[in-house]
Amino acid sequence: MALHVSSACMSVFSHRRVQRIRAVASEDFATLKAAEDKVKLGGSDLKVTRLGIGAWSWGDTSYWNNFQWDDRKMKAAKSAFDASVDCGITFFDTAEVYGSRLSFGAINSETLLGRFIKERKERNPEVEVAVATKFAALPWRLGRQSVLSALKDSLCRLGLSSVDLYQLHWPGIWGNEGYIDGLADAVEKGLVKAVGVSNYNERRLRDAYQMLKKRGIPLASNQVNYSLIYRLPEENGVKATCDELGITLIAYSPIAQGALTGKYTPGNPPTGPRGQIYTSEFLTRLQPLINRIKEIGENYNKTPTQVALNWLIAQENVVPIPGAKTAEQATEFAGALGWRLTNEEIDELRSLGAETKPVTGFPVENL
Repeated sequence: MALHVSSACMSVFSHRRVQRIRAVASEDFATLKAAEDKVKLGGSDLKVTRLGIGAWSWGDTSYWNNFQWDDRKMKAAKSAFDASVDCGITFFDTAEVYGSRLSFGAINSETLLGRFIKERKERNPEVEVAVATKFAALPWRLGRQSVLSALKDSLCRLGLSSVDLYQLHWPGIWGNEGYIDGLADAVEKGLVKAVGVSNYNERRLRDAYQMLKKRGIPLASNQVNYSLIYRLPEENGVKATCDELGITLIAYSPIAQGALTGKYTPGNPPTGPRGQIYTSEFLTRLQPLINRIKEIGENYNKTPTQVALNWLIAQENVVPIPGAKTAEQATEFAGALGWRLTNEEIDELRSLGAETKPVTGFPVENL
């Protein structure tokens, strides 16, 4: 697919001063070149862009969107998808539970993503999009057949004959061996190109890797919460195990659900459920890190969001998937590509991040 500098991709820079135009043009070129430079997911043959887009918020009314979903939010999500593709970001992550009735959502995220892809391909049949979705390990789902049945339902919602990456969303209370066999069956039936897990600790990660290896199938990825202020994967052995076994770490909530963007302050915390996590007290402790991120960003003509994402990309073997609700957000994310923080800056931000009390993670990480 030929890449071009679109108006959407340029819009994020429109607020900058005229004297920075030359730097911006160079930055756009670097971003587009980086988007062309895809990476393999683990030992699989699947290649994706170095940064993806998470679709957790699309259709959701239980955690995102202030408990509301309307036509305006629908159009914004569609614009986020189109802007991502325009900027060369073509890896999208969703799940069967995002926006579903199970999570009290308004419309399934898979349905929306499938619709956006279909409409885009109608305009440009040559566009290539890599889709990742996930199987929910619900207590009543048992055995390998439950994985295949859920996958076929996901494919129906997406309007696709296969997906690029299929993941176990979290470890099940029981039946995990059957789930792993189900992933392998999906590969052998040609329904998926690669398989992964999500929210798996080191022990479960090694077990899944070995089980798939016996079937001759690589474990491509482990999707976990990972950001400058949530570094449990570094502390519990997950990141080291991914590096050892050649498993790509897909980082969700890479900008801490907006806390690392600089948008929120002690006097202006996020609304909804996020406000219970990123409280005014927490944001007060976070300010030294945010201030330093802003200072570093100014040296590169980058936003705090782009610095936080670049920090993750610089960790190697990590693909962040920030969630985009608008075209402006998606375009801004693209600016995290095509450049790199220095080793000194990476270490400094890690040190500052360590001084911030960690936010609460997903309890299933400890199952």
